[in-house]
Amino acid sequence: MNQPPQEGFMRVLAGQVVALRLFDLAYGIDLKRAEALWAERAQGISARSRLAATPAKAVSFGDPPLVLDLGQVHLDVGAGITTVSASARLYDFGIVALALRVPSDNLTWLNFTQRVNEIDRAVGPAAEHKTWNTLLDRLRGLLQEALDRPTAAPLQEDYLIATVTRFDRPVTAAALMAEIDLVPLLSGEQKALADSARRDVLRHQFSYFPDDLVVLTWDRAFILEPRGDADVADVLEMANAQLLEMRTYDEMLDAELPRMRDFVHAAHRRGNLLAARHYSRLARRLNMLVSEVTELTERVDNALQVTEDVYLARVYAAAMEQFRVGNVSAAVDRKLAIIRETYAALHGEAAGARAELLEVAILVLIALEIVLSVVRH
Repeated sequence: MNQPPQEGFMRVLAGQVVALRLFDLAYGIDLKRAEALWAERAQGISARSRLAATPAKAVSFGDPPLVLDLGQVHLDVGAGITTVSASARLYDFGIVALALRVPSDNLTWLNFTQRVNEIDRAVGPAAEHKTWNTLLDRLRGLLQEALDRPTAAPLQEDYLIATVTRFDRPVTAAALMAEIDLVPLLSGEQKALADSARRDVLRHQFSYFPDDLVVLTWDRAFILEPRGDADVADVLEMANAQLLEMRTYDEMLDAELPRMRDFVHAAHRRGNLLAARHYSRLARRLNMLVSEVTELTERVDNALQVTEDVYLARVYAAAMEQFRVGNVSAAVDRKLAIIRETYAALHGEAAGARAELLEVAILVLIALEIVLSVVRH
C-alpha cells in the first residue's frame, strides 16, 4: 500500500497561489483596440504576452494575448484580509482570464497546503466572489468598443496554480515527492484517499531539470520552479482558455440544433411553391453558421503552437488531455457535421423545388400558348 510521505520540517520560503477565473467575454476581441483603450482610459500597464523563458521560435502564437495590470485587491483568506495583485489576459477569440496572485511565503508545507485550500474556498468555483464580477465589470466598461458581440451571461472556467520558487533547502523533484504529500493540495481533500485515487491525482508529473516539477490535475496544479519562470503557468491558462471557448461553441450548437429542426419542419409546411425560397434561406443561414464556427475553432486550435520546446509541448498536451479539450472539440465537430449534412439536404431540396417550379411554369406557358392559339383561330 502506498503511504503518503511525511512532511517533516519542509518549509516554503517563497511561493504564491494563483487563482484563475476565465470568462467568455465576447465573440472576439480587437486586441490592438483594447490596448489603446486601456492606455487612454485606465492609464495602466499592458503588454502583448509571450513565454518569457522559451525561445520565440519554439512557440507560435496565432495572435499574442494582451496582459493588463489591474492593480491590487483585498481578499479575506483564512485568518484575515490579504492584499493580492490582479491581472487580466485577453485572447482575440473572446476569452478573458482574470488572475489573483496571493503571496504565500515563509510557510510550513502543511500551512501552504492549507492556504491553497482556503483560497479555493474564498474565490474558487464554489464561491461567487464579488471580486471577479467587479474586475469583469471594470474591463467591460473600459474596453466595450473593442468587444465584438459581447456575451451577456458568459460561461466560466476556474483553475488554481500553487507555485513554489524556494524551499528552506535545495531539493530535487524526486526528493520532494518522497518527503511531502501533494495529494491534499491537488485534490482539496482533507481525508486520506484510496491508493487508486492517489495514483490518479499524481499521474501527470513532469520535470525538465532535476530541481523542477509540474503536477497537473483537472482543476489544480503544483509547480516547483526555482528559476521563477512562468511559462508552464501561462500554458495551463491557455489550455483552460481553449477549453472554455470550445465549451462555448458546444453549447451554442446545442441550442442551434433544435432551432434548425424547427426551421426545417416550418419550411416543409409552407408547400412546394414557396419551399425553394425558404430552403435556400435556411441553407444559407446554416452554411454561414458552419463557416463561422469552423473559422473560430481553427483560431482557437492555432492560438498556441508549441514546436521545438519538447518539455513545454508535453505539459501542454497533458493539460489538453486532462481538461478533455479534445472530447469537447470532437462534440463540436459532430454537431457541425450534422449541420453540414442538413445544409446539403436543404440545398438539394431547394434545387428540387426550383426544378418543380420551373416544370410547372413551362407547363403553364405551354397551356397558355395552346389557349391563345385556339382563341386566335
